[in-house]
Amino acid sequence: MASNVTGMGTTFNLPNYAGQLYTASPTKTPFLSMIGGLTGGMQTENDEFPTGVLYEFPEAAQPEISETASTTAPTGGELVKSQQTNVTQIFHEAIEITYARLANRGKLSGLNTAGAQPEQPNEEDFQIARKLEKIARDVEFTFLNGKYQKASSAGQANKTRGMIELCSTGTTIAAANAPLSLDLLGQLYRKMANAGAIFGNMVLLANAEQKQRLTSLYEKQLGYNSPAQRNVGGMSITQIENDFFQMGVAYDPFMPVDTILIVDLAACAPVFQAVPGKGVLFLEELAKTGAANRKQIYGEIGLAHGPSFLHGTLTGLDYEGRE
Repeated sequence: MASNVTGMGTTFNLPNYAGQLYTASPTKTPFLSMIGGLTGGMQTENDEFPTGVLYEFPEAAQPEISETASTTAPTGGELVKSQQTNVTQIFHEAIEITYARLANRGKLSGLNTAGAQPEQPNEEDFQIARKLEKIARDVEFTFLNGKYQKASSAGQANKTRGMIELCSTGTTIAAANAPLSLDLLGQLYRKMANAGAIFGNMVLLANAEQKQRLTSLYEKQLGYNSPAQRNVGGMSITQIENDFFQMGVAYDPFMPVDTILIVDLAACAPVFQAVPGKGVLFLEELAKTGAANRKQIYGEIGLAHGPSFLHGTLTGLDYEGRE
């Protein structure tokens, strides 16, 4: 397969072909779709935005207060709150296509082009649509795997915190190369419950291998041959039940092969930072420097995820081909 073009697209490096368009690259973005996609979510006017305010009670205990002691008010005590935040980061793509390439929309390459029609009559529309898909793929990957970084200068990039990194500071279990099992899942469910998870709108996300292993576990050991289905954000997901909550189960190709994530969708949303007069994810034409169209797509997007104790991960799971 030919390499993608970096720089200007021309008649010769962006040829037309006849036939149906296909890609083997994953284009579905389950987590992003379930929490609002690139058109839903929240907005912010600050690249650092709140994800919640945390406070903790002291350990529960039985008071021991006599009638005599009750005649005097106790010493005051207050709960201290802490602000939790994340950041938006820049997603930025561009296309450059010569006028000659745009004019040659009927010129075909291939073995036999007699009577054939190009697979995409408008190359610019095709490239813009694919760039938007690329941004959605990158957002999905980032919302799951993103490593947090708050820029301290214009030369440093903001990087939004993803769910797996969030859970690493909260509820997570290291499987130490063990295969996925109902016992490991039970440990995670219990740990989440003890940590204070609310269990609102729960979904488990896994890559292809761990998703199949999970299905096999429930089918063989619990007799779930035909689990219920539900639709979340346009995604059809299997629903199963454990001791603490019901949850959907969805395949996500952007999850690491050795990890599963249990996420409370009720606490999650994409956060968009608008550019005044332009919008939150916009296409605009760049300055003309010759006989070519140059356009860019720009957006600043982050993840609102709530506190870490709402979610959980199993990491370091065994998988086929592990060395």
